[in-house]
Amino acid sequence: MTGVHDLAIIGGGINGCGIARDAAGRGLSVFLCEQGDLGSATSSASTKLIHGGLRYLEHYDFKLVRHALAERERLWAIAPHIIWPLRFVLPHRKGLRPAWLLRLGLFIYDHLGGRKLLPATRTLRLASDPLGAPLHDVSSVGFEYSDCWVQDNRLVVLNARDAESKGADIRPRTRCTAAKREGGLWRLTLQDADVGPAYTIQARAVVNAAGPWAERVRSSVVQVEAPGALRLVQGSHIVVKRLYEHDRCYIFQNPDGRIFFAIPYEEDFTLIGTTDRDFAGEPGAVRASNEEIAYLCDAASSYFRKAVTPTDVVWSYSGVRALFDDGAANAQKTTRDYVLALDAGRDEAPLLSVFGGKITTYRCLAEDALEKLAAVFPDWRAHAGWTATKPLPGGDFPVDGAETLARHLRQDYPFLGERAARRLVRHYGTEARIILGKARSAADLGRDFGGSLSEAEVRFLIAHEYAASAEDIVWRRTKSGLTMTAGEIAALDAWLEDFRKQTEASLLKQAG
Repeated sequence: MTGVHDLAIIGGGINGCGIARDAAGRGLSVFLCEQGDLGSATSSASTKLIHGGLRYLEHYDFKLVRHALAERERLWAIAPHIIWPLRFVLPHRKGLRPAWLLRLGLFIYDHLGGRKLLPATRTLRLASDPLGAPLHDVSSVGFEYSDCWVQDNRLVVLNARDAESKGADIRPRTRCTAAKREGGLWRLTLQDADVGPAYTIQARAVVNAAGPWAERVRSSVVQVEAPGALRLVQGSHIVVKRLYEHDRCYIFQNPDGRIFFAIPYEEDFTLIGTTDRDFAGEPGAVRASNEEIAYLCDAASSYFRKAVTPTDVVWSYSGVRALFDDGAANAQKTTRDYVLALDAGRDEAPLLSVFGGKITTYRCLAEDALEKLAAVFPDWRAHAGWTATKPLPGGDFPVDGAETLARHLRQDYPFLGERAARRLVRHYGTEARIILGKARSAADLGRDFGGSLSEAEVRFLIAHEYAASAEDIVWRRTKSGLTMTAGEIAALDAWLEDFRKQTEASLLKQAG
């Protein structure tokens, strides 16, 4: 297979898919390949926050914080189904950062990024406030401030879908094995899921957005020296049964200087994280270590009246953040800002390498990436800035409209419970109706796989969201795996294998 594209992107995480969406919306011919499932590595292993990064103020990283704070309400507006506001409780703890310093930081946080809709900070008296009830060993003073939540893998997939709707060729489970410059173009050699014959495409420019694999792509695939280097940092999280009843999140200080979060998660659980430590090894094999799990349990137990132990952990996940190596003394202090390195000699097809970044600023990163390449394709600027206002698939409703959408869904589909309707809206927004179709009962949605996952939803995820395995579906597109048994997940995988074989047989029959 051969073809010429304006832009070829290696890496289907949030940065790669964000660049693909922006570029395709400007009329460019875009090809994106990802060696695994879209967003299956770092982009699915975040703390799932759209936030300014309160702790980055301590490192005087005001540019990054301002950038991220400004993005919160923009992203909320284009994806109100998968992004929504949360209130965070920051207790003061004696012997750690003083209360006046916390309040000063939150004052800056409130005013640095052009906040319009999110509520401002307020001071709490935790000894009498119900928000202090789950806690022990904190002073009476605390603060409550705003940030946002995101369904992280869904954000990746929706960017990919929107890019594809604008003409991009999105190829998950496709590995780029080689790329070299030829006659003012890049020639990329590709392999689909390590089966079938290799094929090539041509592109006028290449973006290396491979995250923790970016150095490997640079050295072994494109074989071009890029300025700067990556620092790989492991971050792990644990999930336990719900620790408290209210809907607020907590941000805690640890004596070692780190902060960590405790966040209501999928209605019945609490998410606790994250860790920060340097990583060496294969990024695809990263797992939360026993040491990290114990660290998070001990940290949570030091704040909550209800002790948390490793036996309480129902799920853990870990990811490798590919940060730009700024020479910081430890992983925690390494910048989360991004660096874009352009290699483009005279008459050479350009290579843009992406280092660092965080999920909150992915859209800005995409705009800056295309601006870097605008010297080669100056007409790209004509449609700059469009991604800040156009909703992602399913997000075409007001930021305060999720409850109304769920209520209307229940009116039109009376067999749905309140919780099921809310879950569908919080995953699919207005596209929930595509899944439900003409159903008049739960039976009309087909097989029940457990974890509130229906056959109709699974078929939607296969047809529209690049899902191919049970892992894609129950741990990334949804979190149904938290309430499914191992047997139910195995049964889903068996069903998917049968579905794949039936589809292949049908295609062969049509071709014959």
